[in-house]
Amino acid sequence: MGNLLKVLTREIENYPHFFLDFENAQPTDCERDVWNQVNTVLQDSESILSGLQAYKGAGQEIRDAIQNPNDMLLQERAWNSVCPLVIRLKKFYAFSLRLEKALQSLLESLTCPPYTPMQHLEKEQALAKQFAEILHFTLRFDELKVPFPCSQAAVNGLDIENEVNNEMANRMSLFYAEATPMLKTLSNATTSFVTENKTLPLENTTDCLSTMASVCKVMLETPEYTSRFNSEDTLLFCMRVMVGVIILYDHVHPNGAFTRSSKIDMKGCIKVLKEQPADNVEGLLNALKFTTKHLNDESTPKNIKTMLQ
Repeated sequence: MGNLLKVLTREIENYPHFFLDFENAQPTDCERDVWNQVNTVLQDSESILSGLQAYKGAGQEIRDAIQNPNDMLLQERAWNSVCPLVIRLKKFYAFSLRLEKALQSLLESLTCPPYTPMQHLEKEQALAKQFAEILHFTLRFDELKVPFPCSQAAVNGLDIENEVNNEMANRMSLFYAEATPMLKTLSNATTSFVTENKTLPLENTTDCLSTMASVCKVMLETPEYTSRFNSEDTLLFCMRVMVGVIILYDHVHPNGAFTRSSKIDMKGCIKVLKEQPADNVEGLLNALKFTTKHLNDESTPKNIKTMLQ
């Protein structure tokens, strides 16, 4: 009986559940300062996505100019096509830096003593919602980014009216070279947060991420919770957030998200995704396959690898 209680207690500790109101959470007075700071960043997220959706590249113009180096008309046409694109790419990249700072502010609020990460998420739902919105935006951006026509060619070595010097062009090139640039930015930001806050136990950050993953999973698989969503879009929002925090956890936790000792029920999370329409989750399953760090480790159970094949 004692062992059974231990197992049950471990299950409850590992996989917490409560309703996180992603649709209506409003900031309390204690949350207001950080919420306002992050909100100024999130307000621009939809225009960034719209700009990314409208991005067409200038592949043909660049090819024509390269193939006809003496045709000044084609050179000018390529230049005039590329200039506004580079400025737009710089805007996306600059937004990633703002998002990085916003994420770190939220992590600071959601992991600080004396509360546990679970208490933070329950008490500070408006900040938890903003954290979720950052992850939701990130996965949407990276889904749209692939394939991203001619971003490298557009960025490399151009100095347009002092908008993009060589150093900036190099940093932008590294950003766009990533398969999932925004997710990479957030992973690096979370890792830096852990490294720089040496007095804060690592568990505060990893528990915040694993709790969020568990809450999303339970909300998705519990009809009583999903029936409280006002919009069908909240389901997909919840799935994106769950996948986002799993990826961050996998990058920050020394053993990753897939080991048997992980505080994330990976089998349950993958099962929840696979129960959704394939069109909604293909990108998310691919994100777990290709942007996590520890999936191919020997410590990852075979059944988890099989589920993601």
